[in-house]
Amino acid sequence: MRALGLITAAALGCLAASAQAHHSFAVFFDSTKDIKITGKVTSFRFTNPHGTIALEVTDANGHVTEWRAETNAPVVLTRRGWTRTIVKPGQTITIEGWPSRDGKPYMRLRRATDENGRLIGSAPFGRQDQS
Repeated sequence: MRALGLITAAALGCLAASAQAHHSFAVFFDSTKDIKITGKVTSFRFTNPHGTIALEVTDANGHVTEWRAETNAPVVLTRRGWTRTIVKPGQTITIEGWPSRDGKPYMRLRRATDENGRLIGSAPFGRQDQS
């Protein structure tokens, strides 16, 4: 019986850690604000639980800031026409989305376009999209 209690406690601990790793949109991003940035891709991570695009964004004064845009999970990206190689380092893209609540250069991606204004993938993402 004691072994069953230990197994149950361990399982609950794993669930708690998993839930914390996969955070809520509303905790980190402000859905009442929109942001649009254009920059040069430095990396694209097509990984769980969320992908990430890193960009170097140059402001009007020539100051470069590294931004990160969180994407959906690879399974959701794939359903929208994304692949591991759809975004490449050195490529200039524009990302629209929701800014982080803490003011850091971090955002949640809604849509991305290439330097010719073409949508990357087959459709934009919504706040309600899972993962």
